[in-house]
Amino acid sequence: MDILWILAQVLLPVLALAVLLPLLTHRRPDPQQARQLASIERQLQLIMDHLDIAEPPPTFPEVVRHLEAGNKIRAIKCYRDATGADLKGAKDAVEEIASQRGL
Repeated sequence: MDILWILAQVLLPVLALAVLLPLLTHRRPDPQQARQLASIERQLQLIMDHLDIAEPPPTFPEVVRHLEAGNKIRAIKCYRDATGADLKGAKDAVEEIASQRGL
């Protein structure tokens, strides 16, 4: 009984802290910084358009590596992690990458 009481007194606060600390320290994005970043991105895009510079498409080497290993599901997960795409969009994109590379 004493052990359970000690565990409850020690472990519960530690577990609560482990769960609550990330929630308490998470900062919301600053709206002013978001506007400044959007402005910089627009200006950069105007410069790239003026100089006729096209951004190369991303290569996703991890996705290709999983496709080459025959693990399509893992490739889709890596693509979703890298891009934030939904499941259908990621599946379609990974299938396109596979077909472009003949996999």
